[in-house]
Amino acid sequence: MNDPFDEFEEKDEIRKIYTVSELTDQIKALLEETFPFIWIVGEISNFRTPLSGHFYFTLKDADSQISAVMFRGQQRQLKFEPQDGMRVTAMGRLSVYEPRGSYQIILEYMEPSGIGALQIAFEKLKARLAHEGLFEDQYKQTIPFLPQKIALITSPSGAVVHDILNIFERRYANVDVRILPVKVQGDGAEDEIVAALDLLDQQADFDAAILARGGGSLEDLQAFNSESVARAIYACEVPLISAVGHETDYTIADFVADLRASTPSAAAELLLPVKKELLQTVRTFSTDLHYRMITRIERLRHTLLDTAKRLADPRKKSQDWRLRLDDLTARLSRQIRQILARKNERLQWRQDKLLMNSPLSRLENFKAIIDKNFNKLFELYNKDRQINSARLRELNARLDALNPIAILERGYSITRTVPQAKIVRDPETVAVHQELEVIVSRGALICRVKEKLKNGPKNI
Repeated sequence: MNDPFDEFEEKDEIRKIYTVSELTDQIKALLEETFPFIWIVGEISNFRTPLSGHFYFTLKDADSQISAVMFRGQQRQLKFEPQDGMRVTAMGRLSVYEPRGSYQIILEYMEPSGIGALQIAFEKLKARLAHEGLFEDQYKQTIPFLPQKIALITSPSGAVVHDILNIFERRYANVDVRILPVKVQGDGAEDEIVAALDLLDQQADFDAAILARGGGSLEDLQAFNSESVARAIYACEVPLISAVGHETDYTIADFVADLRASTPSAAAELLLPVKKELLQTVRTFSTDLHYRMITRIERLRHTLLDTAKRLADPRKKSQDWRLRLDDLTARLSRQIRQILARKNERLQWRQDKLLMNSPLSRLENFKAIIDKNFNKLFELYNKDRQINSARLRELNARLDALNPIAILERGYSITRTVPQAKIVRDPETVAVHQELEVIVSRGALICRVKEKLKNGPKNI
């Protein structure tokens, strides 16, 4: 009869048994890989913020709910205060909280429901371009006060172009306006606007430009919220006014442009002053300048007359200066003579003192001292040379005594092996019939060992 436990052991070898942690880890990995980032809509409940500053709450609808968390680092992007009962649209990634084995969504972005995907894309692009610096005032050009040639980038069939031209005609009739026709919504609108901005730079003879269209929904204004149009505006070298939509509408083009107008009509009024008002201002300035010049000339004429009355006769003044010059010349001459006399007295005193301390006598004393020192130095040199010569002879004698050539001259020789050139000190280190080199004082001999002797006896 089969043992039932054997059946269980056989099944354990086939089936995979998970620990709770292993199962949770695999579920977590599966969720995070399947749902890396998702959009979710729901109602906030059980909202709480502990000391850590993170948001913990539940997202629910009529039938289900899910735990949600938003860490404090992602809260900087929020433009509202989350509250219980608020319906929101959020983006995040699914994960599993392992200690409780429950799944949750970790949110990266959240907004009140109803803003929609276009608004989300608008905010993201706006934040990215702002981070790159495209909205900085330092890159914006100054709109000229009175442009001579204006480019109008808009739809040629809309009411906007007629409104702007009417305002131009009313404010400054003879201004040169060129219309660059483009689509302002729908397919191809972005490309046409970018092409018009490129053409604007290529012609390089426009003083200013207006990018305009009427109001509309966020979808209608999408071309002006595109990245390509924003970068084309940023690269445009012609000062540009953005006039897109109504007063409350803001587009990416408004932030990048050199100036934003609330409406197309406002853009026309910002760009061109009223010619009649300018003429009136010029006439006012001209009248005021003429009056000021006449007044100043009259004031200067009275000043000149008063100065002429107070001015003395130049001949009398010249005589007074001549007398004063003669007096100063005489005083200067006396002063110079006195200074020269004092200098001569001081020079004579110094000459007498110099003669009393003539250097000739001191030179004789120094010469005697030099001769004495020279003789003493010569004696020391000779004495030192004799001592060094004797020492040199002694060292040469010692060196000659140690010179191996001198030893060889007395009949000794040096024996070395061939070809190793090792000096032979012991007969045991060589073999019979081995060639040896015998070095004598005037050359060397190559010999062959016939027999070996060690201290007298033969070594056979």
